[in-house]
Amino acid sequence: MGVFVFLPLVLPLTAWPVARLAEQRLHPRTATRLLAALAGVSAVCSTLCLGLLVIVGTAQLPGNPLPDSWSDPDVRAAVPYDEIAGRAAIPALLAVLVSCGLAAWRQERTRRRAVAALAGLPPTPVAVLPDRTPYAYALPGGSRSGSASWSRSGCAGRGRRRPGRVVVSTGMLDGLASAERRALFAHERAHLAGRHHRHLLTVHLAARANPFLRPLRTAVSYTAERWADEEAAAEVGSRRAVARAIGTAALLAPRTPAATLPALTGAGPVPRRVAALMRPAPVGRAWPPVGTAVGLAAWGAAFGATVSALSSANSAVTLFLVLRGVASPV
Repeated sequence: MGVFVFLPLVLPLTAWPVARLAEQRLHPRTATRLLAALAGVSAVCSTLCLGLLVIVGTAQLPGNPLPDSWSDPDVRAAVPYDEIAGRAAIPALLAVLVSCGLAAWRQERTRRRAVAALAGLPPTPVAVLPDRTPYAYALPGGSRSGSASWSRSGCAGRGRRRPGRVVVSTGMLDGLASAERRALFAHERAHLAGRHHRHLLTVHLAARANPFLRPLRTAVSYTAERWADEEAAAEVGSRRAVARAIGTAALLAPRTPAATLPALTGAGPVPRRVAALMRPAPVGRAWPPVGTAVGLAAWGAAFGATVSALSSANSAVTLFLVLRGVASPV
C-alpha cells in the first residue's frame, strides 16, 4: 500500500477551489450534481482507507479477533508508520461510523416526524397545515406500504411508494400573494422532482466522514436552492416573482425555527439567491469549458477524486494480496 493509503484522506482538498467557483459560474443543476458526486466518491474512498489502516492497527493489538498471521511483519510493513497510523485509525473510523450513523438516524427521525404531522390530512400533493407559524418545505417520499397514497393523477392507491409532498402552513400562505404562492409551490416541487434531499444527504454524510469535505456541503446547500429557484422561474415564467416569493418567505419565517419543524432543506443565503434571480438565467452546460477557472478547478477536483479511487483500490488489493500470502505461505 505504501503512502497511497494516505492519499484519499487528503485529496478532498483538491475539491475546495471548485466548491466556491461552482456556486458562482456553473448552472446550479450541474454544480449540485458535480459537487455531490465528488463528495460521495471522496468520502467512500477515505473511509475505505481508514478501514484498511484499522486492519493493520487492530492486528497489532493483543487479543484481537483477526487471525494471528495478520500480525505478521509483512502486513505491518505494508503501511508506513504502522504503529502510529494503524492505531490512530481505530478511533477515527469509529468516530466516522458513529457520526454518519447519528446523522442518518436524525434525518430519518425528522422525516418520520414530518410524516406523522400529516396524519389525517387528505393524501394530496400539497398538504396545508393549520399553523400560524410561517414555513414551507418539500417532504420526500417514503418506502412502500399498504397505506393509501396519491398517484400522479391525484388518485389514491394502495401498495405504492409514498410520493413526496409539498407541506406549507396557513401562516405562510396568508403572508404571500397569489403569484408568490405559485412560485413557492413551484420551488418546492422542483426540490422533489430533482430529489435534492439525496444530494444534500450525500454531502452531509460526506462532511461527517471527512472534515475536508465541509466546503462542498456548504456549496451544495446553496446550489440545490438555486437549482429549485431556476426551475420555479422557468415554470411560472417570471424570475422577479420567484425572487419576491423568496424574499417574502424569508421575512415571514421565524428567525429561530421551532424544534418540531422538520429542517429538511435549508433556505440558503437569501440575498445571494435573490440577486442571482435578478440576473439573466444561467446557461446550462454538462461540463464547464477547460480554459476557464471553474473548468480547471472542476478537472482538478475530478482528477483528485480519480486518484483517490485508484489509491484506495490499489491499497485494498495490495493488502489483500499481502494477507493472502502471509496466511498461505508457499
